[in-house]
Amino acid sequence: MKIENQELRTESKDNRIKRLLYQSWYRGCKETDKLLGTFARQKIHQFSQKELDEFEKIMQEQDWDIWNWVSGKAELPEDLQNNSVMQRLMKFKL
Repeated sequence: MKIENQELRTESKDNRIKRLLYQSWYRGCKETDKLLGTFARQKIHQFSQKELDEFEKIMQEQDWDIWNWVSGKAELPEDLQNNSVMQRLMKFKL
């Protein structure tokens, strides 16, 4: 589910966190559901607005791409290499 920029600007931080938590657990691939859902549950409440933007960017990627990047099977794309949330996700252990 892609949310348009206008909607993001009017969404409260609390609602955004709730939406991202839900989306983290219900993506369609059990492996990434567990990875992203557990990561978000443990970390998202401490995220700044910038970190929420970074997490949102990760959430727009395909499940198997995320899984392959985190598991080291594929190289992280350039546009995510400076994403601080992605760096934390890559170090995250279930």
